[in-house]
This record gives sequence, structure tokens and C-alpha cells, in this order.
Amino acid sequence: MNRAWSFYGQGFPYLEAGSWPGRLIALEGADGAGRSTQIAMLTDWLERHRHPVLVTGLRRSALVGKLIARAKLGNRLGRRTRSLLYATDLADQLENQVIPALRAGFVVLADRYIFSAMARDLARGAEPAWLEQLYGFALKPDLIIYLQTTPRERLARALAKSSTLDYWESGLDLGLADDRVASHLAYQSLLQEHLDRMADLCGFVTVDASAPKKEIHEQVRSAVEPVLEGGGALAGS
Repeated sequence: MNRAWSFYGQGFPYLEAGSWPGRLIALEGADGAGRSTQIAMLTDWLERHRHPVLVTGLRRSALVGKLIARAKLGNRLGRRTRSLLYATDLADQLENQVIPALRAGFVVLADRYIFSAMARDLARGAEPAWLEQLYGFALKPDLIIYLQTTPRERLARALAKSSTLDYWESGLDLGLADDRVASHLAYQSLLQEHLDRMADLCGFVTVDASAPKKEIHEQVRSAVEPVLEGGGALAGS
């Protein structure tokens, strides 16, 4: 079943949102929340039920994805430049991958959407009104799932994964603390404040990501199923 799409703002000047059969589902949550695991499990579940899936995410644009990665290596990327690069990355993916997939009837899973990018920018002092205008090109998803964890849980997962905490994910460019661990906790707390606020304002489905991954997957599936009803409801789940 087709559904009428709309943008958060003006969208693309040369593109009208139409009525397309696909579905757009965003999974939000800071690094260490388990998004990749849940995206993989959800993709497998959807494909086993004959739903074509496209997975997108931050820094995956053919236009600027590699450029962002290179720009972050020197730890000197300016805040406004960073915001514009991530917005370009998402806009390029939306125009050249997401919208064509939605037109073709795909379920598009966004491994983070505009909200994670906005939370990072807000933590760095960006004006909310400027960000709303910047990301006005974005389509409104059918569903936004927020994998919520505490900063200390994410710190433990980051340390278990690597012996070194990431410069940007620790907010070291903000000068929040001299110690990297303390900076990581302070920055992740800021991100959570902004994401929690967006969850209330934008109607995210919040899932406790500290639970076992199978329990999280069950909650994610329960949220996704109603979105697919009428457009190819899942059977045998």
C-alpha cells in the first residue's frame, strides 16, 4: 500500500514527495547502543519474510562519506563545516538511494538519521532553528526507534571494544574535561539529553538497549510490524 510522504521542511526544491510503497524506519542511539546488531537482526527478519531491504547510515554517501572520514582524522574539523558535511552526506543518500528504494517498495533501515547528527551539533552549540532549516530536506520516517542506554553503559562497551576512546565520541573538541574518560561521560550525557528531548517531541519508540539483544529485537519487531501492515504485513512471526 502506498503512503503519502512529506518532508520536515522545504525538502528538495526540484523534487516533490509523492506516494510510494516503501517504508522508512530509523534506528537512533549513540555509539555503543547496539544499533548495528539490531539492524542486522531486523534485516534478516525482514528478508526472510520477502521484504527487500536497504540499509543506510551516517558517512555512507558516495559523495562525501570518505571525505568526512579523512577530515576527522586530524581532530581539527570545524563545527560548522562538520554540520554541513554530515547534512550533505544524508542529503546525497536520501536523493540517490533512499527515495529510489522507497519508490521501488523497499524497507529502508537508517542506522541513525538526522536526529543523531543534530544531537551532536546541539552538543557543540549549534542553534536549533539553524539545524531545523539545514535538515529540512529530510523525509519524515514511518517509525523512529530509539535504543536508549546510559553513558556509563556506552563507556563500558567502548572500552570493551577498544583500548582507546574515540576523540570525537569523547567530545574532546569541546574541552569538557581533562581526562578522556570524564570527557566521554560528559559528552555522552549531553547527547543523551538531546536525544531524550527529541524522543519526547518527535514520538520516538524508546527501547531499553541494556536488555539482552533478543529481547530488544522482539521489541523492535513489535514496533515495526504495524508499520508494514497494509503494505505487506509479515506472516509467521
